Amino acid sequence: MVPPRPDTLETRVSLLARLKDWDDHASWREFHDTYGRLIHNFALKQGVAEDGAKDIVQETLLSVAKAIREFQYDPQKCSFKSWLLSVTRNRITDHFRRHPREREARRATPASSIRTATVERAPDPRSLASEDVWEEEWRNNVMELALEKLKAHVSTKHFQIFFLHVIRQQPTAKVAKALGVSIGQVYLVKHRLKGAFEKAARKLQLELEASPERVV
Repeated sequence: MVPPRPDTLETRVSLLARLKDWDDHASWREFHDTYGRLIHNFALKQGVAEDGAKDIVQETLLSVAKAIREFQYDPQKCSFKSWLLSVTRNRITDHFRRHPREREARRATPASSIRTATVERAPDPRSLASEDVWEEEWRNNVMELALEKLKAHVSTKHFQIFFLHVIRQQPTAKVAKALGVSIGQVYLVKHRLKGAFEKAARKLQLELEASPERVV
């Protein structure tokens, strides 16, 4: 993997530095909006119930808040992605210690549940399988964030075309009919927006991997 260039990391490192001020509510909202969904979905796939997953998001953010004042950016240390995984794992482990019956109840859910299947593969939040789940959720989170950025800069109709045709992979003719546009317009929007979306996703992938020094 090509090392992140300093300019691509500037925004994210700046955010992490701003978090040292616990009263900077705007930065903490930005941090929550960036990583909250990732933490929540990962907790669910580790077998935590919905209410518990919401608690883990808050507990993880609290752990970050306690550690962030000692944060020192060092790209030779672990990536922020790995650090945040370790913090989240610790909070999930703590949760199961407090609620030992919850994991057993989740394992007893019918096998037809996709989420339960994931839990069966990764019953231990510290397992290697859980790292695969984290990677998958990280990629999903990057895509969602990139889509949000794209949506904020294009028309509603163009975003709908892009989302249905490129993200949902619906056939060109079906998208054109559903949205009342020509097939040519569907192709044109795809051509114009796909590159911008992929560029935003790559930049986010780099930006989100700053490096703190310690795990809590």
